[in-house]
Amino acid sequence: MSFKVFSFNDHIANGLKRMDYVSATPIQQQAIQPILDGRDLLGLAQTGTGKTAAFALPILQNLSSVKNGSTKALIISPTRELAQQTYTYIEEFSRQLGLRCSVIYGGVSREAQIRELRKGADIVVACPGRLLDLANEGAVRLSKVAVLVLDEADQMFDQGFLPDIRRIISKLPTTRQNLVFSATMPREVRTLLGELLVDPVTVEVDHTKPLAGITHTFFRTAANKKSMLLQSILKENKVGTAIVFTRTKHKAKNLARQLSNKGFKATSLQGNLSQQQRHQALNGFKAGTYDILVATDIAARGIDVVGVSHVINYDMPGTSEDYIHRSGRTGRANRSGEAYTFATTDDQKMIRSLERILNKELVYRDSYPVQEITADSATDSTRTVRNKKVADTGKNHRKVRGKRSSQRNRAVSFDFGI
Repeated sequence: MSFKVFSFNDHIANGLKRMDYVSATPIQQQAIQPILDGRDLLGLAQTGTGKTAAFALPILQNLSSVKNGSTKALIISPTRELAQQTYTYIEEFSRQLGLRCSVIYGGVSREAQIRELRKGADIVVACPGRLLDLANEGAVRLSKVAVLVLDEADQMFDQGFLPDIRRIISKLPTTRQNLVFSATMPREVRTLLGELLVDPVTVEVDHTKPLAGITHTFFRTAANKKSMLLQSILKENKVGTAIVFTRTKHKAKNLARQLSNKGFKATSLQGNLSQQQRHQALNGFKAGTYDILVATDIAARGIDVVGVSHVINYDMPGTSEDYIHRSGRTGRANRSGEAYTFATTDDQKMIRSLERILNKELVYRDSYPVQEITADSATDSTRTVRNKKVADTGKNHRKVRGKRSSQRNRAVSFDFGI
């Protein structure tokens, strides 16, 4: 479906053309018109399907005729990175429409944000904590908000933002348009929806399934072999750009440093960094300064980098939903991508859960030789190695389903075949 069917004004239409937007994604096809019509909406769609444009474009269209400097639209995001990304997207269009947009989140100067808000902001994109602080101080006025968007609602509740969300909602006009976008529907989200949405349109687009263009490969390994396995994969598979997910901030920092010392262009993105450092890491990854971004789940959502060739779960995610969000960082915009996961003997329960979600039996395949990588060899151009013997991963791992190799101790991968 072409965006022309929505009859956007010339400024938005020209912006879409400038950004090479031609056809609407399924979530955009189903969500844009109800939002243009002023309906409340619940949008359920997997990550990477174009949810930001699905709500931003109709909001910009509706506000373009009522701009007056008071905050008419409030978009609440769970992370600084997602808030900044949404703000950047809206800024691409709002300048041409004469609308002002501001972004609010912690970790940066409050005074600078307050100065921007005093200039007037038709649209505010914010994280809950800093928004509530500034609202309580009277620095941002929410009494004229006509549209409320809760973006990635499930993640906000996972992070404990529900009390702040309720306090923010209490400061809004009772009559307004409410839009909720989420990839999953935990109990907390369902409870709030009953209080928030009025006669909503519900749009569901395969929100529990990973993107179709992603191949999912699991590597059986021992915990103490992960580092060498990662280095081998990064070298031998000629990985273009990769996001490597770890369970902890400390591990993300140390792993990025280790890879950098081995000659890889790697950096980390994790919660112990200052906001300036987080910007530098993410912008460097987007610009190509770094090929590898080692991150915690802070990067599982809100990181829109087209062309990420691989997602590598160095540590198994905690839930199947987290796996979907992580893997969705590749294969975006109808591209193909690969998701690799390192699985130890402690991960069998999660493997079975992922197998059910993907509705496929695990298929064993040979993987890559696990070898120590030196700083000089990390940048060498080498051939991709497939169907080769891999290193010993230990003798005490449990048996898993599938065809057993003739060799007793192997690091194997199994591919979900999507």
